[in-house]
Amino acid sequence: MRLVLGPMEGVLDHLMREILTDINDFDLCVTEFVRVSDQLLPDRSFYKLCPELLQGSKTKSGTPIHLQLLGQHPQWMAENAHKAFTLGAAGIDLNFGCPARLVNKSKGGAVLLKEPELMYQIINACREAVPSEIPVTAKIRLGWENPEDCFEIVDAVESAGASELTVHARTKEGGYRADQIRWDYLNKIRQHTKMPLIANGEIWNYQDGQRCIETTGIDSLMVCRGAFNVPNLGNVVKHNQTVMPWNEVVSLLLRYSEYEMKGDKGLYYPNRVKQWFSYLRQQYPEAKELFHSIRTYNKAEPIVEYIQLYHQELLANA
Repeated sequence: MRLVLGPMEGVLDHLMREILTDINDFDLCVTEFVRVSDQLLPDRSFYKLCPELLQGSKTKSGTPIHLQLLGQHPQWMAENAHKAFTLGAAGIDLNFGCPARLVNKSKGGAVLLKEPELMYQIINACREAVPSEIPVTAKIRLGWENPEDCFEIVDAVESAGASELTVHARTKEGGYRADQIRWDYLNKIRQHTKMPLIANGEIWNYQDGQRCIETTGIDSLMVCRGAFNVPNLGNVVKHNQTVMPWNEVVSLLLRYSEYEMKGDKGLYYPNRVKQWFSYLRQQYPEAKELFHSIRTYNKAEPIVEYIQLYHQELLANA
């Protein structure tokens, strides 16, 4: 099995990538998207979202990083893809799957699924803008509202020269609802195309991963939201590892706190850590209690101090 840690806008930043790739056996990681409008972006725009460019396009633990772009203008997407390559990107991923209303309103992400010809132009322009040995990949959903549209979309992606395609097995209208997952379409797509494929959507544990592989015939998987519910989900899915116990999760929270306090987003730490708690609560009942104790704090120091005391009590009662 090949396993990819997917992008989550505003959540999976470089600090979180460093932690999750350090404790999991991921084969690849994709960044949050760099938004491209109608200009060539400055170097800092790329380094801000992907500081791994300065270390060989890999996390500190050695997991390769591909940089994701989102935009609707073929020329500017291509010029920024080339810029990313010159800064050291080992691969370029193109976002045609983001369902966020604001992104779609500005003609980015999943809304482009309505225009396969424009998708073709964007991918083809980016493919021609970087050397052939640099992967240019794409991420899509099955369509805007009709999953049958996926075949025309996949044809556009393949004919444009994409190296690989990640398919989130829901339409845009399907959002993230579990009852909207259509792994059966991934199997149809696999039989329809010669492109390497990555399956994405509703992979929360080892059994889900195995069922997805059996249903789709695809042995490359991507996990996103679940990696925040269960921090060692990569190893759970790939190696059937036991879910990380709560005391180790608290240790990881402290490690994350140290990273954030020293990093460039220290001011945003309260929001970031509370956001992570919203995912952890799905898996760990203890997270609800701890979150309730820190939720009123708006500054980093009291949150970190409380988690430290909580961790000490856990160790003392172990």
